[in-house]
Amino acid sequence: MNELIKIRDVSTKYDISARTLRYYEDMGLIKSTRSDDYAYRLYDEDAVKRLEQILILRKLNISIKDIQRIFNTPGSKVVLEVLSKKVDDIDGEVALLHELKEIVLEFIRLIENADFKNDSDVKLLYEKAKGIESQLVNVNYNGNPSTVNRLLEVTEKLDNKVPDIMIVRIPKFRAVTSGLVTFEELFGGGYVEWQEAHNHLFKPVIFNSPDFLYGKDGKVEWIWAIKDEVTETDTQPYEIIEYPGGLYAVAVSVDGDGESHDRVRSKTEKWLESTNFVIDNDREFMGHMIYVDDEIKEGLGYHQMNLYTPIKVKKSNVK
Repeated sequence: MNELIKIRDVSTKYDISARTLRYYEDMGLIKSTRSDDYAYRLYDEDAVKRLEQILILRKLNISIKDIQRIFNTPGSKVVLEVLSKKVDDIDGEVALLHELKEIVLEFIRLIENADFKNDSDVKLLYEKAKGIESQLVNVNYNGNPSTVNRLLEVTEKLDNKVPDIMIVRIPKFRAVTSGLVTFEELFGGGYVEWQEAHNHLFKPVIFNSPDFLYGKDGKVEWIWAIKDEVTETDTQPYEIIEYPGGLYAVAVSVDGDGESHDRVRSKTEKWLESTNFVIDNDREFMGHMIYVDDEIKEGLGYHQMNLYTPIKVKKSNVK
């Protein structure tokens, strides 16, 4: 019999969260087992080998849906197809970046030939820009587009790699909480079963969702918004808290695993630099599934997840 490895040991060895391991299992990519004398998930040698394959593909930025296709198809045809498509994507992105570089250099040359201290030069540049704007709005181009028009096309394609971000305000709400626990305790204990049996107590807060999950000090807390009439007696043995709500920058994770979440969070933080908002460190980063819908999961290969970054307006130094 293959040696069984604890989920905690797998998480530590490969530097991935237990949440990500469970996600891969939910997606049918790996399988765990349970023993009579151990309450948590265990993995055999075959599962660990499969995990190593998954991690290699994820490092290459292969989507969960394509990884499912690779594992569900015998032979190497699909993996070669996916990797060849990845090479084409990289070549396309490199070409766009080179073209963007040439466009920026062309603008630099134009600006170097103008004197911004000279009112007439500034006026000429302004009139030229207005003329180009008018052409872009009113003319259907045939053949090669203008530099400015191509700039818009290139940047739009590159910007598609950044998640769409919304600023939302979550109202204050009452919620029942799992308390701060490890992922093993959360999913190996009774909270999930209790939640499934008490759906009649919950109410949506935003985007038709009543639940939010956030991490703190290496643990997680899962909260579910409850109806106004719900009391502590209804939620025993779990406590009711008053969640403060507030402003959040919301982005959709392109895949449901922890690695994808980290990328989206990093891009969200970068996006915030161009706004008058900063991260509010007094509140927690949160996530929730937009819709736990099998049809959406089948089409995408994963459940969509909203990621919430707590924000506040920058303090002004003006007195």
